[in-house]
Amino acid sequence: MPNMRFKHRILFSVLNIFLLVNNVISEDTEVYKGKYLGKINSYHHQVTGDIYAVDEYTFLLTNFNYDGNGADTFFWAGASNRPGPQGFIVPDEYGKTNVLDRYFNKDFTLTLPDNKKITEIKWFAVYDLSSQNTFGDVYIPEEFEPPTTQKISRLTSHSHDVESETIEIIDAKTIKISQFTYNGGGKDTYFWVGLGPQPSSKGTKVPDEYGYLDPLRTYSKEDIILQLPGEWTIFEIDWFSIFDVESKQNYGSVIIPDGLNVPPSLVKVVPHTNALPNCFQLHKDIQVSWEIFGPQITIQLAGQVAEDEYMAFGLSAAENKSEMIGSDVAIAYIDGYLGYATDYNITAKAPCGKVLGQYKGVCKDELLGGIDNNQLHTAVRESGINIITYRRTLISSDPGDKEYPIEGSSYVVWAIGRLNHNKEPMFHDVYPKGNVQIELNRKEKESNCFAFTRTHESFREPWDKSQIFDRTIRTFTAILGPSAGKRGYQGITGMTSTGLAWYVNGYLIPELWLRRGLTYAFKVYGGNNPHSAETYHPFIITDEPHGGFDRLSEEAQKKVRVLAGVEFTRRGQPRPTAAGPLCIARHNGRDRRLDDDFPTFKKFNRSLVFSCDEGEPAILEVTPNTTWPDVVYYNSFTHANMGWKIHIVDSYTSASRSLPSIQMSVQTVIVMCAFAIFAAL
Repeated sequence: MPNMRFKHRILFSVLNIFLLVNNVISEDTEVYKGKYLGKINSYHHQVTGDIYAVDEYTFLLTNFNYDGNGADTFFWAGASNRPGPQGFIVPDEYGKTNVLDRYFNKDFTLTLPDNKKITEIKWFAVYDLSSQNTFGDVYIPEEFEPPTTQKISRLTSHSHDVESETIEIIDAKTIKISQFTYNGGGKDTYFWVGLGPQPSSKGTKVPDEYGYLDPLRTYSKEDIILQLPGEWTIFEIDWFSIFDVESKQNYGSVIIPDGLNVPPSLVKVVPHTNALPNCFQLHKDIQVSWEIFGPQITIQLAGQVAEDEYMAFGLSAAENKSEMIGSDVAIAYIDGYLGYATDYNITAKAPCGKVLGQYKGVCKDELLGGIDNNQLHTAVRESGINIITYRRTLISSDPGDKEYPIEGSSYVVWAIGRLNHNKEPMFHDVYPKGNVQIELNRKEKESNCFAFTRTHESFREPWDKSQIFDRTIRTFTAILGPSAGKRGYQGITGMTSTGLAWYVNGYLIPELWLRRGLTYAFKVYGGNNPHSAETYHPFIITDEPHGGFDRLSEEAQKKVRVLAGVEFTRRGQPRPTAAGPLCIARHNGRDRRLDDDFPTFKKFNRSLVFSCDEGEPAILEVTPNTTWPDVVYYNSFTHANMGWKIHIVDSYTSASRSLPSIQMSVQTVIVMCAFAIFAAL
């Protein structure tokens, strides 16, 4: 096992450094590659190149050449006075110990085996074992100090309770602040870096630990890791500060020492050239640029997004703040080779659907009786970045569209989210918490945009999948709650989310196990107000995973088998039968963008506040029979992707043999159910 873990570490290092050496930046900028050891001394077979120490264990070879004609040639290192047979093989850039092939001006990294350190060797060579000849070598200087994480001082506190433990410079672009505290009392406060003897207003924003450029939230003894934006490195700044731009006050800061011996950054810089004169960085991963010419405005959205994600941008519903509900936005995405920048109105924080015969939610203008005034100009995906340009008139003939003002500042809204299986925008994952103001018709063209950066993000495991497998349970209680982040509904099901999900017996979308021939009752608290686009969710069971039966076309409805929760009128119109009073769990003032920080659903659930309307729940009774499929799904009648699986079995005994997760006891279910419902009353 240790050898396997070490091989994984090698491959991980190689992958990340490949990102480093393939950075695309201007030719005039010198890329920091680590501590320079020198040129390889060339003796035979055209061996040449430069070598750097990346960290304690890793070399970076640049412009390396070797003609490949050696008989038994390897990368070789040792602690003797000069290269010779007393040494060991250094695995190649793929972690293999094969005889070396030909290299031509290649850049790559090599990691010493068995956790050996560069300080433990005296030389590195290209060495032929059969002839015992050195084709090229480089010597490690005495008392050599390879790059490593450097600790500097703590933040010097001036106000607003700013404090920290020792700050660490992890690499050329990464700063770690341990036990960071800030009371959140500033008006326009950011992480801030710049040049000069002390912090000043002539600085640059640093995105927070989630990539946002919003004013800082409250922190209480938190460990955070920050990444310098764009092409900035630690060698180009003199100080780091918690700085309020409006009052020009430094709440706390630290001086960055010169000449820090830190590893090069593993971040890949992906520059993007804006074709339009004005540009505003909305988030680390999205920027908007624009130009007003005559009666039209041209807008370009550039975002580092996944292929199944959309970018949203538009004018706020309110003139004095950024407000999503009532806003006029473009939903921009690329599907294959086709680009889209579709005109949408947002009337509720819910997917578009009919509420008492009228469309409400995030709906295309065309569905609301308007027209799509956005004219797509170009759409391209390059290096993982979607670049979509569209035009529209400043003053639209569509009454649902807002006028783009040419005087003063405008409040805007933006978001990044996933598209569902029908290419419709679902609940956004990335969005601003505060107000965003942009002056569209600037007299002087201005840009605060910077290059995109990409890191190798470690995969975060979804929360454990809950399963209710208990032959004694005949009653289930279903309420509403947040779908949580990517570790919640999205991680568990692999599907997009509407923002709300079913909590059954206190669990987030648990898989249920029901036996054929037995009768079960679902007590439903999903909201019974059909005027609400957000909180009207009758409970249904069907044979397809998405739900949202009411939103389907008649043709699509015919392909779905409804097993419970819907009856049909004489005219064949579907009508839900299980819509009870609303019982819902909500965030207790906490930023929902931080949901993924909770290690378990149990801890996340404890942070929520439950509230319930008065009234008796709707009761949905079901008796699975032999005609039911082995797997069915509970969901919402009105919205897609809110529930999950129900396993239908002939006997619990046979089903238990293949049960992959925990079995819930009766006592556990009762306790969690009581917590979810009655503690809120």
